[in-house]
Amino acid sequence: MKRLRLWPQSLVGQVILLVAFALFVAQAINFGLLLRERNRLTLTSQTAPLAYRVINALDARPDRWPGADNPRAASPRAANPRADRQDQRQRRNVDFLSSQPVLDGKPRPDVAARARALFDDIGLSVRTIVAAEDSRVMPLRRWERLRSRTSGEAPGDRRVGRLRLAVEYEAGKWVLAEARIGSRPPRFGGWLVGQTLILYIIVLAPLLWIGRRMARPLRQLTGSAQQFARTGAADPVDERGPGDVRELTMAFNAMRARIIAMLDEKDRMLGAIGHDLRTPLASLRVRTESVEDDAERARMSETIDEMNRMLEDILSLARAGRSAESPQKVDLAALADAVVEDFVELGSPVTLADSDRAVALVRPQQIRRALRNLIENAIVYGDRAHVSVFQEAGQVRIVVADEGPGIAQDRMAEMLEPFTRLEGSRNRETGGAGLGLALVRAIMTEHHGDLRLANRPEGGLEASLVLPA
Repeated sequence: MKRLRLWPQSLVGQVILLVAFALFVAQAINFGLLLRERNRLTLTSQTAPLAYRVINALDARPDRWPGADNPRAASPRAANPRADRQDQRQRRNVDFLSSQPVLDGKPRPDVAARARALFDDIGLSVRTIVAAEDSRVMPLRRWERLRSRTSGEAPGDRRVGRLRLAVEYEAGKWVLAEARIGSRPPRFGGWLVGQTLILYIIVLAPLLWIGRRMARPLRQLTGSAQQFARTGAADPVDERGPGDVRELTMAFNAMRARIIAMLDEKDRMLGAIGHDLRTPLASLRVRTESVEDDAERARMSETIDEMNRMLEDILSLARAGRSAESPQKVDLAALADAVVEDFVELGSPVTLADSDRAVALVRPQQIRRALRNLIENAIVYGDRAHVSVFQEAGQVRIVVADEGPGIAQDRMAEMLEPFTRLEGSRNRETGGAGLGLALVRAIMTEHHGDLRLANRPEGGLEASLVLPA
């Protein structure tokens, strides 16, 4: 089961995800601070009416201002009928008790602490403060019914909270005040979500535009680099985008031009070397015809042939990745059959297992060269070669197996390097120049394939050409 990749691979995706996460963290902190402030304001709005009722009740009690010494009787507020009625309504929710009352509901120590702070602010000293909250179903008041109609809510009774505050102002003397509180705090979640969405749009939309403007030339640069790696040739990339991206594109175009110039110079040099070496070899072959000793003439011809093969291998390895041959869709089973048939006609011990049609996009001459090299190695070092072709998921595999001693596991990677031979470790005779497997690997790399070596359990070496189907 594949793991779900939550982290984007592109630069734009990573930047947008990081900015979105930073905005989310900032909004979460903002939400926490806002919630804390709202709770503080809610606590104050719940506690202040009770505290003011207690203060007014204590200030207006008869035993504190007896007779005409009561300053409230001479105050302008006492002469105001409307203010007097308001004080009477306030005092209806306040009771004086001679013992500590039992408060039903959930204790509210936060309300008690806030009330004490309000009392301390005006210099009122009290002994004990107790607060509790309970809820009950109560009919809506007229202004609450009007608000429910304007807000679209169904009018009717609802559960409301009742907050009660008991204050011991003197030893054994208590004052009890109560007030109704809303059962639902003000809603601001929808507003916060809307604000967050707007913030995301304002910040991420320009960021997305800038990211796409940066990513477009980078994608073109990546595609050109991949094409250059596959074919050795690519068109220059348009130099556009931000300054940093333009500088990168200019550097890539300059590097591409230098590499192409070096490869072209290498091809010209190799062509000249090949021509200069083949000419004296051809002259030597002509001179061998004048040698009277047949055995000596045969040895000289064999040496010249070996030098020609070595020269051809060196030139082929040097030109790897710069082939002029065009890729074609080829049935590799038929190609392997033709190569094996050539060896069989020469009397070589080579067999081909029956296989189904296996088509791949390859350069046929290069694949023939690679397959011939593997078969020749199998015959020289493993007595005989067994060839088979397999069509697998997304790839074609051409396997050449021999019956020799194989290769030590710690030397398999070394055998793929140029001019590396095992000598006596695989055969009693000396091998070639050590370029065969290196050339095969270079051909596979050009085809985006792979050369794999493995020892067979029953003995011998198995070399596989793995090509994308």
